[in-house]
Amino acid sequence: MGVIIRAATAADRETVVALWEAAGLTRPWNDPRADFDVALKNPTSAILLATDGDQLNGSVMVGFDGHRGWVYYLATAPERQGQGIGRLLMQAAEDWLKALGSPKIQLMIRGDNHAARGFYDAIGYELQDVVTIGKRF
Repeated sequence: MGVIIRAATAADRETVVALWEAAGLTRPWNDPRADFDVALKNPTSAILLATDGDQLNGSVMVGFDGHRGWVYYLATAPERQGQGIGRLLMQAAEDWLKALGSPKIQLMIRGDNHAARGFYDAIGYELQDVVTIGKRF
């Protein structure tokens, strides 16, 4: 059938969260189900899925804050890594953000995730000279 990119629906939540967990993207301090639900409820965010028939091969969460686009939860099913799924999803995320008028796309990577750094380097992303600071509520 071939890989297609489509927007997630509420019915996809548990399958997508299972993919995020399998890809090692979840952390105890973030509720991935809440993240999924918020992304679907907001008109300036979406979760894009790479599917082949009924098989979920990858996902990416994308959002536009009015100033720049953001990417979260890029995941490829472990058995499909290295097959171009991540590239397809990032292109879809870029296209989605451009359609909303976003002039830039950004994402955060954990400092020890060298594989992710290599992936993003290979598709033209550059290290930005910024420091991310935050506060949990």
